[in-house]
Amino acid sequence: MEYKDYYKVLGVERSASQDEIKRAYRKLVRKYHPDVNTGPDAAEAEQKFKEVGEAFEVLQDPEKRAAYDQLGANWQEGQSFRPPPDWDDGFEFSGGGFTEADPEQFSSFFDELFSRRGGFDPRMQSGRQMHAPGQDHHAKIVIDLDEAYNGGTRDFTLRKPELDAHGNVVLRERSIRVAIPKGVTEGQHIRLAGQGAPGVGQGKSGDLFLEVALRDQPGFRVEGRDVFMDLPVTPWEAALGGRIEVKTPGGKVELTLPKHSQAGKKLRFKGRGIPGKPAGALYAVIKIVIPPTETDKARELYEEMAREIDYDPRQGLGV
Repeated sequence: MEYKDYYKVLGVERSASQDEIKRAYRKLVRKYHPDVNTGPDAAEAEQKFKEVGEAFEVLQDPEKRAAYDQLGANWQEGQSFRPPPDWDDGFEFSGGGFTEADPEQFSSFFDELFSRRGGFDPRMQSGRQMHAPGQDHHAKIVIDLDEAYNGGTRDFTLRKPELDAHGNVVLRERSIRVAIPKGVTEGQHIRLAGQGAPGVGQGKSGDLFLEVALRDQPGFRVEGRDVFMDLPVTPWEAALGGRIEVKTPGGKVELTLPKHSQAGKKLRFKGRGIPGKPAGALYAVIKIVIPPTETDKARELYEEMAREIDYDPRQGLGV
């Protein structure tokens, strides 16, 4: 996927005000509109027209612009790009809708960043609507694996992009206390009633929906409620087997390591994954770790093994 420099597309600085962005957009729309480009360059003009619409879709919206700016200015137009994990952690979106541009024609870059965001809420459109509920807001929070196992209560800071009096995007922060349910999984939503936008007239406030993401933890991988963890073992433990104690997200467990265990072998523990109905499984994936040979004694032991054990792991390779 290629990175899109929306500021470059519109020909404005990253510090441009919303009014400057609107003026640049209107100028380019007139230049590349299909109705005024019917000659041999029509296809190129149409593509430019779509790119301008996409850039404006992001930069005209304080929420999308602030989130896009968080990616930083170090990427160049056309570079291979993948959003960093949890790049939008803590951003509070109201899903304020689209301009006249067709979002289905936007690039995969736009889709990757904003496809999960809510669309336009028709309840808020008509000025004749004297009483209407407020819009629901959406944000993502990142929790640790042990919180998914055990639940708990945590304070999070959310950032809501808004326009100041000069048309510049600013971030308004607010702190919320969230009760994290035991057994919550990646992608689930926690609903906080009445924490969204205020209603119109006597309309009740909208809700805040928090999408849960799990923080990357070295040595662990999560699929649904199943948890895979690396299990480091020594060569002699792998060869001889035996009972070993292992610390897992759900607490310590004692397991039996089979003799002649090979790297990559999975040991399954039913019900030891993320809690639920049913609970997931825990898979301990064997990872054989070679001790260093920093002493003479250690080197002698390895040399003795080389002499005494007649074994060629590469036997059968080649022709």
